[in-house]
Amino acid sequence: QVQLVESGGGLVQPGGSLRLSCAVSGFTMDYYAIGWFRQAPGKEREALSCISSSDGSTIYADSVKGRFTISRDNAKNTVYLHMNSLKPEDAAVYYCAAEVGFCLRVEYWGQGTQVTVSS
Repeated sequence: QVQLVESGGGLVQPGGSLRLSCAVSGFTMDYYAIGWFRQAPGKEREALSCISSSDGSTIYADSVKGRFTISRDNAKNTVYLHMNSLKPEDAAVYYCAAEVGFCLRVEYWGQGTQVTVSS
């Protein structure tokens, strides 16, 4: 059974940091790229970052480039999203997903974790 489980969300003040985790099971991380997305109320789901299954190549949306860093630990079957300099507009439900190719198409979604940025 394929599962992606996000954790690490919560309330953080503007300018603060969080690290989200995506624990995967039921498939080998050697095959799928893992991406992070977010969706704020009333907005479309936004692709933020992705890390390849092969060489660890990464891509970032302009909205998070320089503030967010994606990494993976294949031994722990976990992908992380390190978020720094958080802004109120970063508040959303954050999802991880298993993607075919280099972040071309999502095959599996996690259930999401809420991030709130507020003072």
